[in-house]
Amino acid sequence: MNSAGPAIAKTLIFTVFVPGTVAGYVPWRLRRHAGPVTGAEEWVALAVIAIGIAIYLYTAFWGFALVGGGTPSPIAPTKILVVKGLHRFVRNPMYFGVALAIGGQAWLFHSLHIAIYMVCMLLTAHLFVIFYEEPTLQKQFGEEYERYRRQVRRWLPRFGPGAWD
Repeated sequence: MNSAGPAIAKTLIFTVFVPGTVAGYVPWRLRRHAGPVTGAEEWVALAVIAIGIAIYLYTAFWGFALVGGGTPSPIAPTKILVVKGLHRFVRNPMYFGVALAIGGQAWLFHSLHIAIYMVCMLLTAHLFVIFYEEPTLQKQFGEEYERYRRQVRRWLPRFGPGAWD
């Protein structure tokens, strides 16, 4: 394995167990009493799910494993601050991708339970970011992270001039 190999393998394991559970297994269990949509609405909901999965995979594997040399997991973090790719526009694209995957399932199955679950997941992610991730990144990367925080918003993307270079 090359130097990225272990990070990719660990990211794969993390992805199966954490986002796989949060964005796959739990919504699947919550959809039991819901009926799926059909026709064009079904395809749009499936596209939202696919976009969410793609955002997660791109961020986790390209951003964290290949660029950062680590994983999305707090127990095996990146060795460098990832400010490339989607992180140029928003500091937390991975959570956004997971939320899209869950929200797409809420739409696909017309499930209020899955929609409420998505809101709970986003609130939990927000609290985790504020109370754990940001202080940890501040300690690990210092002024580099401070500069990044000033340039890139936590949740709402910024495009064009002013986006992280």
